[in-house]
Amino acid sequence: MVHKDNPTTLLLRGNKRLTMIVLGILSLVGLFLLTFSKQLWLNHCRTNGGLRTLNEAMSFSSSSLSYSSGSDDHGRARFIDLNGLEATGQASDNEEHVLILTPLKNAASYLPRYFELVNRMNYPKHLISLAFLVSDTTDDTVAILKEKAEQFLNPDDSPDGSSPAQERYHSISIFEKDFDFDLPEGRRHEFEMQPLRRSFMARSRNYLLSAALKEEHAWVLWLDVDVVEYPASILEDLQSVNVDVVVPNCLRETEDGSFWGYDKNNWMETQQSLDMQRDLDPEYVLLEGYYEFLTGRYLMVDMPTHLGKLDKVPLDGVGATFTLVKAQVHREGANFPPFAFQHQVETEGFAKMAKAMGFGVYGLPSYLIYHIMNS
Repeated sequence: MVHKDNPTTLLLRGNKRLTMIVLGILSLVGLFLLTFSKQLWLNHCRTNGGLRTLNEAMSFSSSSLSYSSGSDDHGRARFIDLNGLEATGQASDNEEHVLILTPLKNAASYLPRYFELVNRMNYPKHLISLAFLVSDTTDDTVAILKEKAEQFLNPDDSPDGSSPAQERYHSISIFEKDFDFDLPEGRRHEFEMQPLRRSFMARSRNYLLSAALKEEHAWVLWLDVDVVEYPASILEDLQSVNVDVVVPNCLRETEDGSFWGYDKNNWMETQQSLDMQRDLDPEYVLLEGYYEFLTGRYLMVDMPTHLGKLDKVPLDGVGATFTLVKAQVHREGANFPPFAFQHQVETEGFAKMAKAMGFGVYGLPSYLIYHIMNS
């Protein structure tokens, strides 16, 4: 006997079949969206240097997290892999970022030439960050910095109405921190004032370094505001030497073009200087270029300057008129001691510390730059 389905049964079967078809379609759409969104996420992370896999997004390794208070990253962790951050001899080709650091005090008169020289550098502008720490200033240094920062970050439009990103600097930061240290300008280079003065300079450098160094920076350049002449290729030249710390030979600018040394903090220990230090109080700070206490060290300003421009010599002390440092050196802990470290403070103390940590410190006696003539 054949049983015929009644109309109600047929309707239920039809609805069930339709429901299964709809669920199947929704499942396919959901699978497609999940796959597509995952690929977009991975592409975004690869492009922006963030998480490379979804597994990394879920791991939250405590040693690799950083946080940002910006609106885009608020409440979210970022994974930053510093293993691939290198400073090489081909920095420009490898698009390595350079951070230029300059501490300032009453520097308004020097800033026009400072920015002119920086802007003249051949190194790609979009790979350069600038940061300043202004301390105990009574002139309009901050106002000039803000004006120059606006110009550098928003260059004049090109004829077609666009501003190419390659002509913009990566970032410019202006920090202000007073140390309430007031030393009359006429006494800033007196022998008796140097340990205290240089101690405060070390503090300002450390403040600036800790505030400005970011994860993208491969190199740090310490640049004095009153350096008045250096080649446009200087960054690439010094990077090509490919050492941890390197300094050119800084001379005085003179009206008659005569040869005068300026940065006497670039020096090499001698047997005489080492023997002398054995009997010194550990807290005694040695200073170069002062007749009150001669150290017997070999100053780079006294070395021959007719050899190869990039021929390097090992140094034990450096100044900071133009000092290029691989950022790794600072990241691993070499900074500017405001206290006596192996009889040195500030920049020379930094060189001693870097060498104690196993880093190489070098000078280029034949690579000449010029500082303004002052006392």
